[in-house]
Amino acid sequence: MKIKKNDTVKIIKGKDKGKTGKVTQVFPNLGKIVIDGINKKFKNLKPRKQGEKGQRIEFFAPVPESNVQMICKRCGRTARIGYKFSENKEKYRICKKCNESID
Repeated sequence: MKIKKNDTVKIIKGKDKGKTGKVTQVFPNLGKIVIDGINKKFKNLKPRKQGEKGQRIEFFAPVPESNVQMICKRCGRTARIGYKFSENKEKYRICKKCNESID
């Protein structure tokens, strides 16, 4: 998975198209990510005891990784992500538009 926690991404597909946000959680096995402020859902909880009130919990649901594109910190544009290796054989991410390191 090329997108990591704390990356800034832009939604390119779906009901929240055009919005940007910061990645808060990553689920690599599912291919989904949770973005702060995007894909808001509500869950209704019934009262458990007599006299207690029910609750409406707000949370941000996961979005497929294919529906987002990362915003490069250097050039400020949405770009695809690639990988390169340094001289000491460490793998790092690069922006495909400006060809600069992201990490």
